Amino acid sequence: MKTKIFETTKNDIEEASRLIQKGEVVAFPTETVYGLGADATNESAIKKVFVAKGRPADNPLIMTVADAAQLDEFVTISDQARGLMDHFWPGSLTIILPIKPGKVSMLVTGGLQTVAFRLPANDAARTLIRAAGVPIVGPSANTSGKPSPTTAQHVWHDMQNKIAGIVDDGPTQVGVESTVVDMSISTPIILRPGAVTQTQLENVLQMKVIDATSTESVASNVTPKAPGMKYRHYAPDKNVVMFDELDALDLKQVLAPNDVVMAQDDMIEKMGLTKRQAWSLGNTLETATEQLFAGLRFYDDDSQITTIYVQKMPPIGIGKAFNNRLGKAAGNQEFQN
Repeated sequence: MKTKIFETTKNDIEEASRLIQKGEVVAFPTETVYGLGADATNESAIKKVFVAKGRPADNPLIMTVADAAQLDEFVTISDQARGLMDHFWPGSLTIILPIKPGKVSMLVTGGLQTVAFRLPANDAARTLIRAAGVPIVGPSANTSGKPSPTTAQHVWHDMQNKIAGIVDDGPTQVGVESTVVDMSISTPIILRPGAVTQTQLENVLQMKVIDATSTESVASNVTPKAPGMKYRHYAPDKNVVMFDELDALDLKQVLAPNDVVMAQDDMIEKMGLTKRQAWSLGNTLETATEQLFAGLRFYDDDSQITTIYVQKMPPIGIGKAFNNRLGKAAGNQEFQN
């Protein structure tokens, strides 16, 4: 299969949507990461997503929509869930809801009676879904377990000749996947951290929200409710090690010639690293999160690199999402002098 690159013009989006209608897989941009789009009501199309990613069948998929009205056919929506949609959609929040009997394929839900929905803030994504006329599944457009793609070039690296097309809308803005909150139960639970924080959710809902995320994997006999819970994710083939700010100078003393560091600009300056030795994570939590996957992918493709050391961020706001993805990429391995 030859993979075609589409621009975000009206004609290209319509051509890409026709491929989805025909049961093909097309990668599409969102504000978080690029996703793999296929008709969420077509089981043969959904199976192509699993094949392209090499994804385990018990790992649920997110259904992506162009507007909230598309949900009504598939799920039961509480007043609290609608409140979150009104406040955060379009945006980087995924909401888990109970499905209506027989309305969603078990391939999408991973065998559960719940499904995750998201309405992205990217205009091209919503235009593509409207043109296709159906919700689309939207897992990250990377080989399963590897760093998520934040550019169309990243998607091409993993998916060329595996999928029908890629809609190129340049680099993503957020850089990590959406927050996932389970609204199918009485007390909302965050299953994956992202740009929408626990505090923001609680302020809208006016109730306690539990943050159940951790760097530990879900036990092997547990069916995950959201992507990224059960299997090692976001992991390059290279060795990845996390380090704290206080360990920076000790790390500098033991860096081998083929080791590299991903850190914020002040940390790179403090350690006296050259451009060859370092990947800038910028000056804020937002820039660090935006650059995380891009840096991991860049160094993973360099055959000379041995170990990638990555600075941990303060666990506040989107810093929690950064550390969550970094912990999974590193297998929770931390620098110890």
